[in-house]
Parts: sequence; structure tokens; C-alpha cells
Amino acid sequence: MNEKSEIKREAMSDQLPDRLSVDPNSPYYNAEVLSRDVGVRFKGIEKTNVEEYCVSEGWVRVTAGNAKDRHGNPLTIKVHGPVEPYFKDKAS
Repeated sequence: MNEKSEIKREAMSDQLPDRLSVDPNSPYYNAEVLSRDVGVRFKGIEKTNVEEYCVSEGWVRVTAGNAKDRHGNPLTIKVHGPVEPYFKDKAS
């Protein structure tokens, strides 16, 4: 049964969650998934400044330059459009 559970875990780990955040305080933060180097294409263009995404709702939160809020967190803007997350190691 260990082999089956390992195979099942590997198959499930190849799927990205519908919503993912890089902020450790977010309920959508997943360190295990983020450790695999996730990339995001938004409207067909690869984005490197994505803080959070949601595939089903079709939006990403991107940082707004170097601006910070009063707690020192980066300010973000929610932008709507098609979102395509992927694992960078699988893309090559």
C-alpha cells in the first residue's frame, strides 16, 4: 500500500491548487507547492511579480512597484484575465 499511496501522492502533487498565495499569513499559502518553483502565465505572458492567483475566478494579484502598506507589506493590484499556473521544472 505504500507504493500506491506514493504514486497517488506524486500524481496529486503534479496538480496546482485553484488558488495559491506566497504570503505565509494567507489561508491559501502552501509551502510544499511553492517549493517546486511555480510559474504563472497571465494573458499568455509570464509574470514574475504575482503574489496570489485564482484560476477559477480568473485573477492575479501583482505587486504595485515598490510601494508598501503601513505594515511593510507590498501593495498589490488585482487584475482579471486568463491565469495559467505551471511548475517550471515540467515546462522544459
